[in-house]
Amino acid sequence: QLQLVESGGGSVQAGGSLNLSCAASGDHYSSYSMGWFRQAPGKEREGVAVIDGDGHTSYEDSAKGRFTISRDNAKNALFLQMNSLKPEDTAMYYCAAGPFCSTYEDVNDFDDWGQGTQVTVSS
Repeated sequence: QLQLVESGGGSVQAGGSLNLSCAASGDHYSSYSMGWFRQAPGKEREGVAVIDGDGHTSYEDSAKGRFTISRDNAKNALFLQMNSLKPEDTAMYYCAAGPFCSTYEDVNDFDDWGQGTQVTVSS
């Protein structure tokens, strides 16, 4: 089990950038898939990007080409670089840990969650 703490959210104008970070504590960090998920008011939580234990990445369609997920296993850290932000990216963003081989579609397979960091994009 991992304990996860997100940071880096904020308010930006459309076209701007943010870099989210997630600090993990616990054992065997490198054996987990790590992902970023988001939930907007009135909507279900959805996967944004996941990087599995082998470093393979998967992205939700709207994130492709704009967001980049990365991890630093030596520092138990996860990142999400978000560029060309749009108002529809506004949501609470969560870091989560899941099984070794997971994709952004496997939301229900992720067991350990952070408290979230708010991202607000204005037009």
